[in-house]
Amino acid sequence: MIIEIKVPSPGESISEVQLASWLVSDGDFVEKDKEIAEVDSDKATLSLVAQESGVIKLLAAEGDTIKVGALVATIDTAGVETASADAPGTKVPEVETKVDTKTVAVAESPVIAHPAESVEAGIHITPLARKIMQEKQLTEKDVADHIHQLRVGKADMLEIEKPVKQVEICNPNVPVGLSEVRTANRDTDRKKLSTLRIKLAQRLVSVKNETAMLTTFNEVNMGALLALKKQYNEAFKEKYGVGIGFMSFFTKAVTEALMLFPQVNAMLDGDELVQFHYADIGIAVSAPKGLVVPVVRSAETLSLSEIELKIKELAKKARENKISLDEMQGGTFTITNGGVFGSLFSTPIINPPQSAILGMHNIVERPIAVNGQVVVAPMMYVALSYDHRVIDGSESVRFLVKVKEMIENPVRMLFAGSTPEKVLLGL
Repeated sequence: MIIEIKVPSPGESISEVQLASWLVSDGDFVEKDKEIAEVDSDKATLSLVAQESGVIKLLAAEGDTIKVGALVATIDTAGVETASADAPGTKVPEVETKVDTKTVAVAESPVIAHPAESVEAGIHITPLARKIMQEKQLTEKDVADHIHQLRVGKADMLEIEKPVKQVEICNPNVPVGLSEVRTANRDTDRKKLSTLRIKLAQRLVSVKNETAMLTTFNEVNMGALLALKKQYNEAFKEKYGVGIGFMSFFTKAVTEALMLFPQVNAMLDGDELVQFHYADIGIAVSAPKGLVVPVVRSAETLSLSEIELKIKELAKKARENKISLDEMQGGTFTITNGGVFGSLFSTPIINPPQSAILGMHNIVERPIAVNGQVVVAPMMYVALSYDHRVIDGSESVRFLVKVKEMIENPVRMLFAGSTPEKVLLGL
């Protein structure tokens, strides 16, 4: 029976995708539900899976742009029991007396378990070979013991060539180990941009051309937050299964500030201004295929632990290319953290159609003046890029100052950006 593998629809507005990579080779035997390919849309990377076990035939090449619903592969299930003798990944290798030194070396130390490898000897076992092994009631140890009994002879040694490492001696007076450098290589690589990367480039250019983007900066003393993290991180992790992260505090501070400055939580729709009474916060994540922005829905209603767990879940999905389109749509404000890569200062670009984005940066100890005294404190620069067509300069500055105040005094987050004393006095 021939099973057809077609490109599913990633979303209503997407009509074509790009075949990013095949995870199997033409003629391989694939198991049911195994991932066989990755496809890029203009918003995310999706995986294709085998609907049945059998021998696969590839009908498209990597890098091809393919219409949604197009046929990209077929699976022949007729060979499930006997397997195709011509399939490269399905042949049962006969045990020979030749064993390379690499196999012997691996056999001396334990290998991490993997469904298609022997734990004892590091021997690759194909799905068909494993099935025969199970039918004969053999264990992986039986296979390893058999391999260990084989002798490595003169003919085997003659076939093995040690790879020669090219070196260039820069200074004859310097020991060889210190003078090994890469040989000159002026080759170039050229590959087609992924659909996601093309779309990302178009969006970034359009933001610069179509918005009146400005950036305002401030600095935050992270001392109080670091002390809070040091004191309660272990208890927090024990109770909620996740440590205290700075992103959850900034997310909470932003949601409180957005309620005080609703203009920052708005966007233009033609000649109309749309203001949101909820805060769907996008968290920029660097994924293997490019930047993606999963969204924490109704973040203003979530506790710090709920925000932290949600961010961890979405970031994990994004890095594993398992994020869905629904999880990346509809944000009202975005936070990006270049500090995890060591960035000290930057101007983030707005994520359209939103009107503002907050940029976090690296925490660096530097001298500051406190009550007339010079002290060293852990400081972070923060940047708010905003669309001046929607947000006035004074409003953007006050919004960023409010975020700064809540981070420097986390208790303010419990009182909508105010102080406990003012709430008590009704001020």
